[in-house]
Amino acid sequence: MRKFTEEQHMFRDAYRRFLAEQVAPRMDEFREAGIVDREIFKKAGDQGFLMIWPDEKYGGMGDDDFRYEQIIIEETTRAGCAEWYNTLHSRLVGPYFKNIGNEEQRERFLPKCVTGETILAVAMTEPGAGSDLSGMKSTAKDMGDHWILNGSKTYISNGINADVVIAAAKIDGIDDKHAMVLLIVERGMEGFERGQNLEKIGLHAQDTAELFFNDVKIPKENTLGTPGKGFVHLMEGLAEERLIAMVGYAASARRAFDVTREFVMERDVFGKKLSDMQNTQFKMAEMDAKIDMLQVYIDHCVEVHNQGGLNANIAAKGKMLGSEIEWEMADLGLQLHGGAGYMREYEISRIFTDARMSRIYAGSSEIMRYIVGRDVFSQKYQSILE
Repeated sequence: MRKFTEEQHMFRDAYRRFLAEQVAPRMDEFREAGIVDREIFKKAGDQGFLMIWPDEKYGGMGDDDFRYEQIIIEETTRAGCAEWYNTLHSRLVGPYFKNIGNEEQRERFLPKCVTGETILAVAMTEPGAGSDLSGMKSTAKDMGDHWILNGSKTYISNGINADVVIAAAKIDGIDDKHAMVLLIVERGMEGFERGQNLEKIGLHAQDTAELFFNDVKIPKENTLGTPGKGFVHLMEGLAEERLIAMVGYAASARRAFDVTREFVMERDVFGKKLSDMQNTQFKMAEMDAKIDMLQVYIDHCVEVHNQGGLNANIAAKGKMLGSEIEWEMADLGLQLHGGAGYMREYEISRIFTDARMSRIYAGSSEIMRYIVGRDVFSQKYQSILE
């Protein structure tokens, strides 16, 4: 049995009902529009489903147990609503205010983030700097009482909806590729512009945009964390980002398994059900075992994270294998659907196209292998089981 509290089981049931009533029926509409209506964030916030961890004085529950976010990710995926990037807002970007923000910033931004009135995004990736943030070209010039921000970002999730963007930039005049600052950029600041909502092969309801900063004046009170330590601040959040990702991968793989299982049990081939074919049984048995093993590892990572022990290496393993297993199941599912799997009316086609991005974002599979391999051959190498 998986380890969730009675309160968390109740939370799961309530959130599942919310998705079924408020979000899932509108997902086709959102996919057509290329963006989830802002109203959904507000409805989730009104019912306490958007941010769990902020203290009660900011409107949250004050419970930092990652299992709440795990439930949100699993149920959002199970309901076919994974393109709604509520976790990006709630647990990936929001905690920057808790971890490195000051009290004035928390009081100014968190209450409306909790209610869904303010939507968050983080801007790191640039046209020439993806996984390697040291190649960043955006700059922030210190003008005494403010910064002048210049540069551009691309592939920014929540890029259209976002009211507040945490933007990373190199500090102008410092000869250190890691000397960065994180700045809080707010909707309406002069010189802050967005490109069009980018068209993607998958994740159609998730708004993704280019952001442009042209001599944007950022007041010093919008400096997040310590200037010059921006790169370190970003790295500090990567382990949890990859935990968020792997939770989604396992949920997606299980959803692909479920819809495929249902299909092959109904599909007739050569006078019998496709599920009666030995090849189908062998392939699905293997994937069932892989997904279960993945889930056990992820639940272990959640427990380790709640105890403050999740590190880059542990997270990289889960991110790498999780995205690979998700893709393997999505590919098998489409194959077993046959020609039907290539039709948009079947859910497996969407799972397949959406899953292709998983081995790229939050650090590509190649980068994950590099992180794990570097640890394997270090002098301090030790298995997490030892």
